[in-house]
Amino acid sequence: MQLPIADRRVIFVGGKGGVGKTTTSAALALRLADQGRRVLVVSTDPAHSLGDVFDRKIGPKPKELAPRLRGLEIDEDRVVDEYLDEVKSSMRSLVHPKMYGEIDRQMELARASPGAVEAAMLERVAGLMVSDSDDFDTLIFDTAPTGQTLRLLTLPEIMAAWTEGLLGHRKKSDQLADVVRRMGDTGKGDDLSQFEQTNEADSGDPRFRKVRERLLERRRVFQKARRILLDKESTAFVLVLIPERLPILESTKAAAALEKFGVPLAGVVVNRVLPEGDIGEFLEERRTQEQEYLRQIEELFSRVPRIRVPLFPRDVGGLEPLRELGAYLYGDAE
Repeated sequence: MQLPIADRRVIFVGGKGGVGKTTTSAALALRLADQGRRVLVVSTDPAHSLGDVFDRKIGPKPKELAPRLRGLEIDEDRVVDEYLDEVKSSMRSLVHPKMYGEIDRQMELARASPGAVEAAMLERVAGLMVSDSDDFDTLIFDTAPTGQTLRLLTLPEIMAAWTEGLLGHRKKSDQLADVVRRMGDTGKGDDLSQFEQTNEADSGDPRFRKVRERLLERRRVFQKARRILLDKESTAFVLVLIPERLPILESTKAAAALEKFGVPLAGVVVNRVLPEGDIGEFLEERRTQEQEYLRQIEELFSRVPRIRVPLFPRDVGGLEPLRELGAYLYGDAE
């Protein structure tokens, strides 16, 4: 059975953390590139292990990883900085220079506010999705764990509604911006008197038009990204999980959420399944590899306590298995 993704332009690969999303994304991307498609694989996961998979340093600009295959890792801090710098520039164009310090303070608060990173990341992802560039036939997004991915998928609708609200009240916004600007003017009266001095003619100020045009452009980008996400002919979402209880539960919830929002689920990749038949030699090879990694761990972390927890025969769930695991963590297991 094959995943129906060969002709899709946008592919999202998601799932619970640690199940192998990045490896799956890299393998899908390389296979499509080997088949002749021009592929860009994009990591949106803050952990960024895409470069480790290819044994190559990857940055915020597309880098060649193989023939017809390029990769990039979206830098959260850089994206947020660029996003807030643009907002700061727009706000500074509307007020007196003596208010720049307050704008800078507000932007620093916004940087730490909930949703700031998601909003900035979404704009970068949406920009890649709606780009008219002919450089790539397929975009593959190695996404963050499922919960963050679903927030990214729902933000276009939320932010489009938010932008609609701003544009719907643009007259009041223009008047308020004019009041703020006038607060920097010298003249008689206290600050409250400035509220009585708004000028309807100033609503046509080219600075305000520029801000409105930017809002409209962002709304168009988000709406187009939303349409692409819901297009079963061009977009596919692939869930990666491993045959364990918690990843299955999370993937089930993710699939239900995707169906609720109308996002096409192309299929699931079940990772780390034990091979059929005699696995004696197989397990011995795994043990040999494991011993080398254990040796590296001993060297790399020699200055801190190191606790080894064995692979349990069953999933850890319920009080007694958790107590058994705790016995290893606290060093009193038999």
